[in-house]
Amino acid sequence: MASLPLLPLPEKSSLVGIARLAAEGESLREGHRVEYFTLPSKSLLNRCVSNRQMPFTWTINPYRGCEFGCRYCYARYTHEFMEMRDGMEFEQKIYVKQHAAGLLRHELRRVKPDEAIALGTATDPYQPAERRYEVTRGILEEFARHRGFELGIVTKSNLIVRDLELLREVAGSNKLSVHVTVTTLDVELARILEPRAPRPDLRLDAVHALSRAGLRVGVSCSPVVPGITDAPKDLENLIRVAAEAGADYVFANPLFLKPCSAAVFLPFLEQSFPHLVENYRRRYQDRAFLPPAYAKRLSHLIAHLREKYKITSARRERYATKWPVQAFDEQLSLF
Repeated sequence: MASLPLLPLPEKSSLVGIARLAAEGESLREGHRVEYFTLPSKSLLNRCVSNRQMPFTWTINPYRGCEFGCRYCYARYTHEFMEMRDGMEFEQKIYVKQHAAGLLRHELRRVKPDEAIALGTATDPYQPAERRYEVTRGILEEFARHRGFELGIVTKSNLIVRDLELLREVAGSNKLSVHVTVTTLDVELARILEPRAPRPDLRLDAVHALSRAGLRVGVSCSPVVPGITDAPKDLENLIRVAAEAGADYVFANPLFLKPCSAAVFLPFLEQSFPHLVENYRRRYQDRAFLPPAYAKRLSHLIAHLREKYKITSARRERYATKWPVQAFDEQLSLF
C-alpha cells in the first residue's frame, strides 16, 4: 500500500523542549502508513501528575505515538507537546526513545520503596516498533538487574510472550503485574476499533502463557465503549474467557474522550455507528467523562462477574500489588 504523504514539521528554530528534540529526530524507516524517528531523550522516568488518583507514581513510555491506531485512544494529546495537532499523527509518526536503559539506570534511584511504576500508559510498549528496536526489552533487562521495585506493564500485544523468560527474571526480585487489554471478543469489531492491534484471541493466548509461566497477569476491559462493547452478555463472555485463560484479576473503566480523542473517534462513529453519534455528542458534551451513574452500573456488573467467575484476590497466592486490587475500585469511583 502506498504511504501517505508526510505533513511538514514546524520550523525547528521556533521549537523548544521535546518539540525541538522530535523535529531533530532521524527518520529510521517508513512502514505501513507509518514513519519511525529517533527521539533523543533526557529522561525516561516521569512522575504521574494526573489530577485523578492513580495506582502508580511513575510512568515509562518507550515510544511516543502508537501504531495500533485505536479509535478511542486517549493518549493522542501527547503528540501535541511536539507541536503536532493532527490526532492521526499519533499513529503515523512513531518516535523511538534512545538510550532508554541507560537513562533508567540512573533515574531509578528517584523511586521510593512504596512507589509503583507503570510501563505503557501513553503508548503500547509492544507495538510493532518493538520487534525491531527492542526499547522495551532493554528496559526490562535493566529492571532485571535491580530488586524491590513494583512494575505494572500495560499492553494489547501478544509480542510480550517473546520476553517471557526475562519477565520471570524481573518478577524474581521485583513485584511485577502484566495487564493485557481486551475490549471485545468480536474479531471484526476489534478490527475496526483497534485496527492494527493483535486479535483478541491472540491477546488471551498471551494471558494464558503468562499465567502458566507463574506471572501475575490480568485483563483490562478498558475502555468500555457505550453502545458498542458494554452489553452485559458481551462483558460476561469476555470475563469468563479471561478466567479460563488464567487471569488473576480483571478491571474496566468507561470510555473518556479528550478533545484530541473525540476529533478522531466521532468521525469514526459517523462512519461505522452513525446511530450513536447524537447520543455521544449529547452525553460527552463539554466533558471528557460520562456521568457517575454509568460508571457505577459498570462497577457493580464487573464486581458481580468477578465473583461469579472467581477472579478475586484469593484466586492465586502472590505478592499483592496495587494494580489488581485498587485500580478497578479506585479508578471507577472517579468518573
